[in-house]
Amino acid sequence: MPPRRFQFSLNPLWPHYLSWTCVGIAVLLGVVRYGILDLPDPMRCNALLSEGRWLDTKFKNWQPDGCMMYQYRPNDVAACMSSKRVVFVGDSVTRQLFFQFAHVIDPKLPTAPPDDAQKHADHSYTSTTSNVQLQFYWDPYLNSSHTHTLLHPMSRISSPPDTPALLVLGSGLWYLRYAESGGLPAWEAKMESTLAAISQARGPLADVVVVLPVEDVVPSKLARERAASMHASDIDAMNSDLSHRIRPPALRDPFAFLPVPSRRPQGLPIALPLVFNQMLHPSQTEDGLHFSNLVVGMQAHVLLNLRCNDVLPKTFPLDKTCCRRYPWPSVLHILVLAGVVLWAPANWLLARRFSPRSSGMPLLRDDEVPGLVLSFVAAVIYVADRTGFWLKEQKQFSPWTFCFLSLLSLAFGLFTVKQADNDLGFLNREQTDEWKGWMQIAILIYHYTGASRISGIYNPIRVLVAAYLFMTGYGHTTFYFKKADFGLLRVAQVLVRLNLLTMLLAYTMNTDYISYYFAPLVSMWYLIIYGTMVAGSQYNDRMLFLIPKILLSMALVTWFMSEPWLLETLFEFLERFCNIHWSAREWAFRVNLDLWIVYFGMFSALAVIKFREYRVADHPRWPLVVKAAAAVSAVVLLWFFAFELSQPDKFAYNLWHPYVSFLPVGAFVVLRNANAILRSASSRMFAFIGTCSLETFIIQYHLWLAGDTKGILVVLPGRHSRLLNLLLTTIVFVYVSHLVAKATGEFTNWICGSTKGKGPTLPTLQPSDVPSNAAPSARTAHPTMGSEDGQEVIFMVPQDQDEPRKDREGNPLPREPDTPARPSRRWLDRLAEGSSTPQPSPGFRVWYGDSEWKPGLATKLLIGLGVMWLLNVMWPGPHP
Repeated sequence: MPPRRFQFSLNPLWPHYLSWTCVGIAVLLGVVRYGILDLPDPMRCNALLSEGRWLDTKFKNWQPDGCMMYQYRPNDVAACMSSKRVVFVGDSVTRQLFFQFAHVIDPKLPTAPPDDAQKHADHSYTSTTSNVQLQFYWDPYLNSSHTHTLLHPMSRISSPPDTPALLVLGSGLWYLRYAESGGLPAWEAKMESTLAAISQARGPLADVVVVLPVEDVVPSKLARERAASMHASDIDAMNSDLSHRIRPPALRDPFAFLPVPSRRPQGLPIALPLVFNQMLHPSQTEDGLHFSNLVVGMQAHVLLNLRCNDVLPKTFPLDKTCCRRYPWPSVLHILVLAGVVLWAPANWLLARRFSPRSSGMPLLRDDEVPGLVLSFVAAVIYVADRTGFWLKEQKQFSPWTFCFLSLLSLAFGLFTVKQADNDLGFLNREQTDEWKGWMQIAILIYHYTGASRISGIYNPIRVLVAAYLFMTGYGHTTFYFKKADFGLLRVAQVLVRLNLLTMLLAYTMNTDYISYYFAPLVSMWYLIIYGTMVAGSQYNDRMLFLIPKILLSMALVTWFMSEPWLLETLFEFLERFCNIHWSAREWAFRVNLDLWIVYFGMFSALAVIKFREYRVADHPRWPLVVKAAAAVSAVVLLWFFAFELSQPDKFAYNLWHPYVSFLPVGAFVVLRNANAILRSASSRMFAFIGTCSLETFIIQYHLWLAGDTKGILVVLPGRHSRLLNLLLTTIVFVYVSHLVAKATGEFTNWICGSTKGKGPTLPTLQPSDVPSNAAPSARTAHPTMGSEDGQEVIFMVPQDQDEPRKDREGNPLPREPDTPARPSRRWLDRLAEGSSTPQPSPGFRVWYGDSEWKPGLATKLLIGLGVMWLLNVMWPGPHP
């Protein structure tokens, strides 16, 4: 017998094992960091003051270690410390910081002393926007009467109204520069007395007291007399002394919670921003001592983040994570969150109570998977973006990173291209899934890299959003024209599938529903399409009636959106009767950008239907028409890219977008379906993302990105770990989106009372039924319409089901029991395959007994709307 060769076979479930491993690693890293390493600094205040790096080369994006720093505007400062005092005391370095701080608070204030004669003078300003009083006292040695008064106020226990919101003290370089001052011993004695006065004061000297580190200098750029006395070694020693006095090393020990025999030292109520020296760069100074306004202005923002982040209202979006506690949810919010997170696990436990596992019940029943998935995902998303369990950092656009991720995604997509055996038809399901997939990947890369400020990238991304809406108009028009099914079931399937996850996150994350703008936008356009097609639907087969009807709908929608008061009145009604606070201006911007692309999709659907009806492709000149259309489409695409790149900025392009977006969309459709080879080829990777593109678009807000899309989620901290962090979080994010896509599809079936093979199904595009006796050009050389259902664009996920067992007469038989010869499937197999026909588990019956009340679809929808209305009315503060 010949020796057996080594054979290696990959477990078909390896993607699931890999994904769950990444989930476990992410959770473990979060537990170790959040539960142990960050115990001394849970609010990331010390991270803001101690560690950071520049993300760009233009010194505009400073990244503190593991948190998101906010760029303050005058109105933010007004909300933080209106009518309060801010006092700076110190030397020329402190003076420069004072003027930059004042300029951030009020751009009308100067950025430097009026002239050199006033360099060593006191300065005082009052902001016109926030009424903040800004005072600077020139005192490089911290020994003036003003400083003494600030450090030794009259005896007080509580804070008087004139207590400064911020007191900043800076000194040190003049002690080095002038030997007659006493040098290092005199500075050390002065700092000891100053720190003692702050720590021993009976009441707070200010809301926040900041002692500036001694600024690092650039010796090669210093004047000769300064270089002779200002040495880097002395500055390092001075800052080390300050650090040990203000924040002893024991306070930075992550294991400080363990009992020790000796008493731990106590830190002082003083902030020491040692990070200021890390922000300095030799290229940003001319004299080696004073640095550019860009750098010093960012130092001012650090002080504002330190003072104001935890004071400002903690509402959506939560994009300030440095030195800030996450808000504690309200009682109603806790009840909703607990209900969503605990409902499925409770149902699972109750099912086992009424049907113990000894009777053969598997670890996970098929119908329990969707609920457990949604509960698990809701918990993970909340922990990710509403707690400090994982870190958040800022975005920074890099053309190299953007191009690398784009080309890498393209390479994977092309590597997974498959060719079907036959012509799949015009805009077939595989093709549209692929289309949605690669567009979603492009949008994700665009969001992750912060490319929204780059007009040349923003403009094509706007076209991708328009392409989604084109598919919405195309698919639903095809369905309603061919099926004429205007029943409630179809409407419920579409709207529930689109909005289930969005509504879930709006309540559990306490966000704004229309901030997840894609689902609301597609829902609105679906209702417009439905209203257009249902009106006089008995005459839809007459083009002379249908086309003017669509044009009338187009005119009415255009008129409605051109009158701001109509939308404002509608939103005011929602605010008054439903406690829903939406921005009419923001919504009008979203709708008007793509005001007519949906109608282009509707007319395209009618054109394709008539194309098939009249068999235009059988004409002998059709191949020539296809070639000409492909050539024109290529020219149109080239023109569009040249046009959008020629626009001065994205705001200028936005004015053109509603009028030109149909050109690249139509050109792509023509080129993608130019011949049978292109129509029968599709990328499996892109199509996979396309099947869960709705979920990836929504979940990215909190699980891949962070701070409600303002930052990125960081599981692996460190300046050199961003690429590895991207890989880990991407695997978790895509897998979670895939699971949620299946789960929401199951829930849609359960809510709407429909299952696979029963009743009207959501339409998909399949290969068209071309007669076998048709001309070759009709079978291979022309784009064909899909199945009669038309194209679907609500991302319904096909539910995997086993073929039911039947007897000889066709009657259904019960499922075979699990036996040693037929072992029960593992829970991972069930999770990977999705659930079968949804049936209530034993846990459901606990709530309403064996009689099991089964409400109809209309009743379910009314109950859901009533519950949401009640939650909105009772919700504290503005609600989505």
